[in-house]
Amino acid sequence: MRDSELNSVVDAAAMPLSMQPLPDAQCPQGSVSTGVAVVAVTDAYEVGVWEHEAGTSTDIETDEVFVVLAGTGRILLEDGGVLDLRPGVVGVLAAGTRTVWEVDEPLRKVWITER
Repeated sequence: MRDSELNSVVDAAAMPLSMQPLPDAQCPQGSVSTGVAVVAVTDAYEVGVWEHEAGTSTDIETDEVFVVLAGTGRILLEDGGVLDLRPGVVGVLAAGTRTVWEVDEPLRKVWITER
C-alpha cells in the first residue's frame, strides 16, 4: 500500500457494509448477518469495519484489538469470562479463543489485526 493511501480518513460509523448471513453452524439461535469492509492493509497490520446484526453467533478469534462504535451486547468467552460491549469500549481478543457474540442492538466496530 502506498503512503498516500494510508494518509486518509473514513467515516467508519457511516460506511456502507454489505450484510451477508453467517453459516448456520455459527448461528445457534437462528440466522444472523454480518458485514465487513477492509479499510487499510500494510505489511504489519490490517484495519477494518465490522457489523453484526442483533442475534447470537459463535466464532474462533484471531489476535485483534477493536473499538465499538455503535450497539450493545456481550462476548462470552470459553473460560467463562464476559466482555460487555457498548460504544467506546476497546477490546482485545486472543487468537484461538472460542467466543459467543450475544448482540442486543446492531453492533459496529473498527478492528485491527496483525498480518
